[in-house]
Amino acid sequence: MTDKEQGKKRKSATIAGYPISIFFIVINEFCERFSYYGMRAVLVLYFKYFLLWDDDFSTTIYHTFVALCYLTPILGAIVADSWLGKFRTIIYLSIVYTIGQVILAVSAIHDISDTDRDGTPNNMSLHIGLSMVGLLLIALGTGGIKPCVAAFGGDQFDDDQEKQRGTFFSIFYLSINAGSLLSTFITPILRAQECGIHTKHECYPLAFGVPAVLMGVSLIVFIAGSGMYKKNDPEGNIMVKVCKCIGFALRNRFRHRSPQYPKRHHWMDWAEEKYDKLLIAQVKMVLKVLFLYIPLPMFWALFDQQGSRWTLQATTMNGDFGALAIMPDQMQTVNPILIIILVPIVDNLVYPLIAKCKLNFTPLRRITVGMFFAGLAFVAAALLQLQIDGTLPQFPSGTEGQVKFINMIDEKINIKAGNESIPLEAFSASDDYLTFSEPFSLNLGPGAENVVSLPDGTRSTIVIIQDAATYRHIEFRDITEKSEKGENEMRFLNGFNTTLNVTVGDETFGAIVTYNMSEYVAVSQGAPQFVIKNDVGDECVYTQTLSFGSSYTLIIPSTFAFGPNCADSIRPVMDMSPNSIHMAWQIPQYFLMTLGEVVFSVTGLQFSYSQAPSNMKSVLQAGWLLTVAVGNIIVLIVAEAATIQDQWAEYLLFASLLVFVCIVFSFMAYFYQYIDPSKIEAQFAHMEPNEKEKRKSLDMTKKNVYANDRRGSDSSDSSDKGSHQTKM
Repeated sequence: MTDKEQGKKRKSATIAGYPISIFFIVINEFCERFSYYGMRAVLVLYFKYFLLWDDDFSTTIYHTFVALCYLTPILGAIVADSWLGKFRTIIYLSIVYTIGQVILAVSAIHDISDTDRDGTPNNMSLHIGLSMVGLLLIALGTGGIKPCVAAFGGDQFDDDQEKQRGTFFSIFYLSINAGSLLSTFITPILRAQECGIHTKHECYPLAFGVPAVLMGVSLIVFIAGSGMYKKNDPEGNIMVKVCKCIGFALRNRFRHRSPQYPKRHHWMDWAEEKYDKLLIAQVKMVLKVLFLYIPLPMFWALFDQQGSRWTLQATTMNGDFGALAIMPDQMQTVNPILIIILVPIVDNLVYPLIAKCKLNFTPLRRITVGMFFAGLAFVAAALLQLQIDGTLPQFPSGTEGQVKFINMIDEKINIKAGNESIPLEAFSASDDYLTFSEPFSLNLGPGAENVVSLPDGTRSTIVIIQDAATYRHIEFRDITEKSEKGENEMRFLNGFNTTLNVTVGDETFGAIVTYNMSEYVAVSQGAPQFVIKNDVGDECVYTQTLSFGSSYTLIIPSTFAFGPNCADSIRPVMDMSPNSIHMAWQIPQYFLMTLGEVVFSVTGLQFSYSQAPSNMKSVLQAGWLLTVAVGNIIVLIVAEAATIQDQWAEYLLFASLLVFVCIVFSFMAYFYQYIDPSKIEAQFAHMEPNEKEKRKSLDMTKKNVYANDRRGSDSSDSSDKGSHQTKM
């Protein structure tokens, strides 16, 4: 035995019977999953609020990225098994992964307040380009190492350590969910911090930077255990061999489609001229399972919208949980929490209870039930969206304009807008917006009647002031959508006789001249303090308790005066009410989706493992990961092609598609016959030597026949018929 072979077979140091090397692998996986899920938790909000993309495009790019993350495992498996081996593949692709995370964090270092004249942030194309390069490298890294890390951990055990290997995979799965849970809770907090070069804004560089650091730690930890690992050399990739076998069978069948060639029991039997019957039988088993995979991507199309559509839904909800305020992207932590709770309950309580009831709850039936639960989750999401839509303001259509009125005169007045008579107390606003589709007359009193034309699709505030003995009005534009980040849009109307400067934290409303309105400033939930100053340094602090998603105009009246009670004279006018539907109402849909995931995903992996030939389990693992990629591609197709205006209707569309697919899958599952791959493989492994020689002779005869004029003879026909008696 060579030194290299001895190195491969050496026993590593152990603790309680477990190789020490696996602890490096578990820590590596925890840090890598923290890095991936932490970055992904804030990604769709980064697209929407930092790169300024709309909901649909943000969702499209998000799911394109996720799809790439589940396409690249095939590439990683081929590289590891054919050239580099698992260890070096993990090292090299982890370096690529880390570089990608660093580039993404750097791409977010940008002062979005520095804009061109048309309002487009300077150098945005550069930062979009860096973001896309970073995401491509991350997709290559995380996908490439995905099929390697768990398998590399399993390689550390000897053949007589099956129990320890099983425990390792449980710990490995726990480390994945622990990393996911912590990162989806922490990175939104990091994202909400304020940072910036010139002005302060949400700190995406920190939200992406910490996952980048964790990925670096993951790489360092993995390298630190290098001397303890068992490192198997690449032995050739079985996926490549399977693909070549299938390709040869298809080409051979196409070449011999003439009736003069005898039919074969299965189209894969046309590969017998080049490949042995054991490999062909194994490929047949794999194809049977892969055929069942065809409907499965629809489940992932719904599942992965937790990080896109459901996160955007949470931005229009109230996240006040009393002592804790939950941000929209933190709601994704519900999924890993429920997984940790539900997996042992389902395995140790639900399944045994079903077995005691004498119900034959087969793996394929479990998968069907899992898809059904996911469909129910989207029905719940649609019902919740209907409730949210009912609380949103009725914004003007494209042919209407809306207006409200504020009286900045220190006395009660009565105005008439169109046919509406509106009494206004001093320094107060009308109760709600009025909607007009045509120009309307505005009567402020004798000699103060005007015709007002509102731009279509806009909201406006008309401020009524007094010049000498005459009333006149000033028009200001209002926002026409809710702040989807859950923040509160605040602005000040200055009725005081001098210019005022207003700040809140590090944000400034700027210098507000008399009878002018500031721009809106986004303010987070809580009790922020607004500091009002004049030119000589007098200061007044006004505090207002804010929830989520509201909009206010804060009136500083002409009677305002700096002093101990200055804040009492400031009048808040609510332009939009705060979000009233609580985020806790998302928990039922998360529960249904997570229950579906536990039943669907865990069972699917176990089913694939049990039905796969001994040397082709990686092929089915790659096929399983491919269903996730295709599911995200389905989201892209539906989002682009459906053009559905109402979000609740899109949720119902996805639910309907999954229920339809669920029915199709149930029919496919009904006709599926479970197999024992080891028994089928044993039929060929235990062939008598003379039988093997006989089969080899027959195969040589076929090759000679097809190498000539491809003309069949009676003798070769009979040989073929005699060699296809075994049904696979």
